[in-house]
Amino acid sequence: MTRTERFAAASMVLGGAVLLLKGAAWWVTGSAALYSDALESIVNVAGSAVALWALHLAAKPADANHPYGHDKAEFFAAVIEGVMIVVAALSIFKEAYETWRNPAAIAAPWLGIGISFVATGINAVWSWVLLRAGRQHRSPALRADGRHLLSDVVTSVGVTLGVVLTVLSGVLLLDAVLAALVAVYVLWSGAQVIRASVAGLMDEAPEQSTIDQVRSIVATHAEGALEAHDLRMRQAGRLAFLQFHLVVPGSMTVAASHDICDRIEAALKAALPHLIVIIHVEPEAKAKAHGVPVL
Repeated sequence: MTRTERFAAASMVLGGAVLLLKGAAWWVTGSAALYSDALESIVNVAGSAVALWALHLAAKPADANHPYGHDKAEFFAAVIEGVMIVVAALSIFKEAYETWRNPAAIAAPWLGIGISFVATGINAVWSWVLLRAGRQHRSPALRADGRHLLSDVVTSVGVTLGVVLTVLSGVLLLDAVLAALVAVYVLWSGAQVIRASVAGLMDEAPEQSTIDQVRSIVATHAEGALEAHDLRMRQAGRLAFLQFHLVVPGSMTVAASHDICDRIEAALKAALPHLIVIIHVEPEAKAKAHGVPVL
C-alpha cells in the first residue's frame, strides 16, 4: 500500500468514527440541521472509499494498454465524490422542506451540540492533513477529499451555531432554514470538486507560474540551441507532461543535439520531479515557428 493509499484508508476509518458521532448527535436531537451534517459524513466515508480505489489504481505502473500510466484514475474518483456531494445536498434540501412543513422542538440540544463539536474537531485536523498530503504528493484524490472535509467543517460550525440560535430564540423554523443553507453550500462545494476534476480529465494546462518556470529553465539550459517553440503542457494526476520543439543549427550533429536535450531534461526534472518531457529537435532551416530564445 502506497503512502497516499494509507491516507485514504485512514480517512475511511476517521470518517466512520465521525459519522457515528454526528449520527448520534442527530439521533438525540432530531434536528434537521444536524441531520444534514450527518448525511454529509456518509458522503465523506464513501468518498474516501472511492479515493482509496482510485489511488490503488493510479499506483499501478504503465502497461501495454495504458502506456502513460493510470494516474488519471484519481480525477475519476474526484468526479464521483463531487457527484455524491451533490446527491447529499439534494437529500438535505428534502429534509429541510419536511422540517419546514412540520417544525418540532429540538430534544437534548446541548448534548447533540457537544457530540457534533467533537466530530468537527476531528474533521478540522484531518482536512488540514489531507490537503497538505495532497499538495505534497500531487494527488487530486487526496486534495478533493481534503476540500470536502474542509467544507464539512465549515457547515458543521454553521450548523452548531444555528442550533444554538434556534434553541435560544425558540424559533423552530430556523432549523429548517439552516439545513437549507447548508445544502446550498454543500451543493456549491460539490460543483467545485467536479469542475476541478473535469479540468484534469480535459488535459488542462498547469498554473501559469509553472509554465513560466519551465520556459525559463529551457531558455537557460539550452546552450548551443537557437530557440524552443510550440511548448505545451498538461496535467494527468500527479504527473505533468511537457513537449516542445528545439531548434538547433543545421550543421549540428545528432549526438550534440541529444546532449542539449539531456541537459534540458535533467534541469527540468530537478525542478519538477513529476514532469515527463518530450523534445522534438529540428534544424534551423526547418523551423516552423519562433518561440523561446535560448539565453
